[in-house]
Amino acid sequence: MAKIGYARVSSIGQSLEIQLEKLTAAGCERIYREKLSGTKKARPEYKACMNYLREGDTLVITRLDRLARSVHELVNISERFEVEGIHLHVLDQHIDTSTPTGKLTFTLLAAIAEFETQLRAERQREGIEKATCNGVKFGRPKLSDYAKEELIRLERAQGKTIGELVKTHKLGRTTIYRILKTSQDAAAAE
Repeated sequence: MAKIGYARVSSIGQSLEIQLEKLTAAGCERIYREKLSGTKKARPEYKACMNYLREGDTLVITRLDRLARSVHELVNISERFEVEGIHLHVLDQHIDTSTPTGKLTFTLLAAIAEFETQLRAERQREGIEKATCNGVKFGRPKLSDYAKEELIRLERAQGKTIGELVKTHKLGRTTIYRILKTSQDAAAAE
């Protein structure tokens, strides 16, 4: 009957520190930690954690969205835990699935968490559409300096390496290769 913790943040720049402090304070004997989006299929620490859990163990997390991103996934986890006699304790949302009230709360909050994720994605899509309609361009600006492109082709023909061209013109390798490929395509068409 061990308490096993799982901590996850979505990106490398985020910190696990607060989650780890809470899980340690909750008495977790072992804590699995990960810096990956919950939407990623391949989460090695999550998988290791799920494989480690045994009957009578309690998985401790800080929030439901640290564990899964959809109601479907949470329901699958809940069903597995029910069959295998594993409990879930969600610290920030005060959920403990060892009680009937905790199970109900778990199901309701899982639905709300998925709804919030869908709303966030919808707002993001709307923001991108509005920005696009207002003329905002996403991504790197396109290099449209014909003279600079010709100079890059000439310097490459004279033997400059790609690395030297990158440094000299302060462009990315991909841009240099695209410029050079365009000149090759044009020559092949003639």
